[in-house]
Amino acid sequence: MQEEGALTLEIIREGDILKMSIYDHKDAVSTLRHYSQHKVDFSEIGRLCQEITLLLSRAGLNDLALIRSLEKAAHALWEHLLTRTVKEKLQEKKNLNLLLEIDEELIFIPWELLFNGTNFLSLEFNIGRLVKTKSSPPVLSYRSLGHIFKMLILANPTNDLKSAYLEGVNIRNQFDRRRGDIRIDFKSTNIDRLYIKKNICDYDIVHFAGHCEYNYHNPKESGWVLSDGNFSIQDILRLGSGLSLPALVFSNACHSAQLPKEIRVDGDYQKKSYSLAAAFLFSGVRHYIGSIRKIEDAASLLFAKEFYHHLTSGKSLGLSLRLARLKLARDYGNTALHWANYLLYGDPGFIMFKPKPVRAKSKAVLPKKLLARSLIVSAVAGIAVSLYLLLPTINPSTYILFLRSQRLFAKGLNQEVIKVAEGIITKDKGFLAIYPVLGDTYHRMGDKDRAIKYYFDYMMLAQKKNDANHLVKAYIAIGWFYHLDGEYHKAKDFYEKALNLSRKLKDKLNEAVALRKLAVWNIDKENYDLALELLTKSSEINRQRQHLAGHRYNLACDYFDMGLVFSDKGDLAAAEEFYRKSRLLFEKVNLKNELSDYYFNLGELYFLDKQYNKALGYYLSGLKIDKVQGNKRNLASDYNMIGELYLEMDNFIEAEGNFNQALLIAEEIRFKPDIAEANYNLGTLYRKMGRIKKCKEFLRKAQEIYGVIDKPSYEEVKEEILSLP
Repeated sequence: MQEEGALTLEIIREGDILKMSIYDHKDAVSTLRHYSQHKVDFSEIGRLCQEITLLLSRAGLNDLALIRSLEKAAHALWEHLLTRTVKEKLQEKKNLNLLLEIDEELIFIPWELLFNGTNFLSLEFNIGRLVKTKSSPPVLSYRSLGHIFKMLILANPTNDLKSAYLEGVNIRNQFDRRRGDIRIDFKSTNIDRLYIKKNICDYDIVHFAGHCEYNYHNPKESGWVLSDGNFSIQDILRLGSGLSLPALVFSNACHSAQLPKEIRVDGDYQKKSYSLAAAFLFSGVRHYIGSIRKIEDAASLLFAKEFYHHLTSGKSLGLSLRLARLKLARDYGNTALHWANYLLYGDPGFIMFKPKPVRAKSKAVLPKKLLARSLIVSAVAGIAVSLYLLLPTINPSTYILFLRSQRLFAKGLNQEVIKVAEGIITKDKGFLAIYPVLGDTYHRMGDKDRAIKYYFDYMMLAQKKNDANHLVKAYIAIGWFYHLDGEYHKAKDFYEKALNLSRKLKDKLNEAVALRKLAVWNIDKENYDLALELLTKSSEINRQRQHLAGHRYNLACDYFDMGLVFSDKGDLAAAEEFYRKSRLLFEKVNLKNELSDYYFNLGELYFLDKQYNKALGYYLSGLKIDKVQGNKRNLASDYNMIGELYLEMDNFIEAEGNFNQALLIAEEIRFKPDIAEANYNLGTLYRKMGRIKKCKEFLRKAQEIYGVIDKPSYEEVKEEILSLP
């Protein structure tokens, strides 16, 4: 898929003359194309390139003088290399895709670092290189991309780079929440040449984190350093003659395992980068990203995570790369030059992940840390807010019983809630506020049939009594029920009814609730920008009225869901900040026992950060609350998440116990997504233990359920089963 709005800069060298043409994407088929030319002193160009190389070697020092020196040298290149026509065109266009079509003998020039007097080219354009070569390219079979991408992460193949291993693990974890879009295989330590040769053509994307060695005596032997030698240029070219290689290769590697530590960039860094890139491109890889030097581990990881985040959200390769550059520039400063480390060979306007059409999908594909862990905050909100609404009753004893049902619900005494609430309905069928209490209680217990009955009774009685305020709440309650059950079109319909009616009534409290529900709906659809926009609107309403307890409670919920957005975007620091803000507000309204979601989501952040003991501590705090409240819907999710943590820690006994407990509860409440997930987790556990027969048994059970509720996951599990021996 090609993104619109692009420039192509074509540069041809003929001796000491450079001929160049710059044109818009729409003019690519023009019969006549203007070009300009000028004479270039390549000895001066060479000296400027050497100076830039030396400056890049000092990168990471955060030296203002360093960036000023780089700007001067790069501006001199801008003036010497480009004709006036080209410079004017580049000055008037900004933030577009820029494809550099250059002769092979011009690859030594750092085009991405040309400085126009204001900024570097790669910080203003989404740049990719296309190299013209005299070599005759073979006839290639390019890879066709399917609905679900397959990605291979190769991390620390020589077992001497802990940072490369951590990079691979973090990238794998980043994709955990996108299981419906991309399947990740992670391979680390003792990776040999045969493994790469056998498997690399099975994948759409390959990420390599390790050493890359350049062989001066025999350049064709240069390549990735593996446990038994180099996966060389020669190996790559041989593979490309018969099989379809990945569409994207990201080689996040230093150029030579043999370089002294004090040397970060040498004079041949462009040649080295291109040599490996050319081998992949000549063999059928459409896009190649390479690093020109080794940078700080944290910066390297941040760049890769930011790049993949934007790429998978539907942005082009070039834009994803530039946004990752800008992230490094913001976090480490322009003067550190970490952003200058990467080159893209290929079309910068290519979009790998098409934006998803809005469609109903089963909740099963939504990870527990996203949807399931927003259950308590969202469900309890409806009950807590009802305390601040006008309660239609003329019987004070009924109101006292209602308050008692609230207290019993907070303590998790579900059967007692039901007894009191049904007693109220027997005496006063028109007491509307008790219906959502009963619906939420049954929903918490996993009795979906009774829950939806009381929600609809609530709606019909509100309509009959012409009570618009309670009708809005009924719409929200029913929408949330369908939302959790994966019936997204129905959920959105009820949310929008609630939003429109609350605005008509000028009911700001329920308008904010409806906006937040629509935000969570968009989080589940991965429309994060729209979700954040809706949460901002909701929080503004609540912030202006937070002197009222209902709005203060809802503001806490807004902050909580903002934490969900930032967590899913990979910004763990921002997520943690919003979770803590939500907790402070919950405590202000004396709801310290309603924080199960907070504990699990904060624990998830520590899980992703590999701080397992902290993660477990928060998980157990949340589990304790759900046990007290008898929240079986949450408990099934709790045990699955705790089991996943133990599995990551290789504590197979605890993992198995928790997965079995999750399965037991999920089967009791007949909740198919959690039944499927528990079976899938057990299959994963037994595969890791080497018990393949047992693994297949549980994966097939998961596959059977996914076949009904989630076709993409069904296909994924099917492939996993077929790949087993």
